Amino acid sequence: MFNQVDLKEAVRRSIQTEKNAMDFYVRGAAAMKNAAARQVFELLAREEREHAHWFYNVYPGDDIPDLESFLNAGPAVDSDWLRDLEQVNLAGFDERKAMELAMEKERRLAEHLRAVAARIDNPEVKAVFEQNARSTDNHYQLIESEYARLMGMVHETDIDTYVRE
Repeated sequence: MFNQVDLKEAVRRSIQTEKNAMDFYVRGAAAMKNAAARQVFELLAREEREHAHWFYNVYPGDDIPDLESFLNAGPAVDSDWLRDLEQVNLAGFDERKAMELAMEKERRLAEHLRAVAARIDNPEVKAVFEQNARSTDNHYQLIESEYARLMGMVHETDIDTYVRE
């Protein structure tokens, strides 16, 4: 279980992670040529901003006096989200590769959030981590669906049609 200092650090890191993810999706959206894929990344950027607010609302620290200023500041230089996206850019930006990376990032983040939530005693903070894990799972599913569309795969809503034919 977390002591108060560890809990504060876990929430602080989660705020930073949400900002890193938001910056990832903003930058990824700007590089997208496909309009639908760009809209998915823009939506995810907005949702990551919202997630940062969820964590900020339970943050016991006072070192982030203005969340909007924090979120609007430039990207963190040590963001692994942006570092990994830069690798996709160096290879020649590709929506497919960016979505594969986003799915992997979201999958790992959901696992991390659940692991942290399991160690938290504070019910309010625990609920935020669990809510964020569920939303992160939804992000994965949204990206996976758009990825399937881009790749010309059968969309999950069309499966009944193909099974019957």
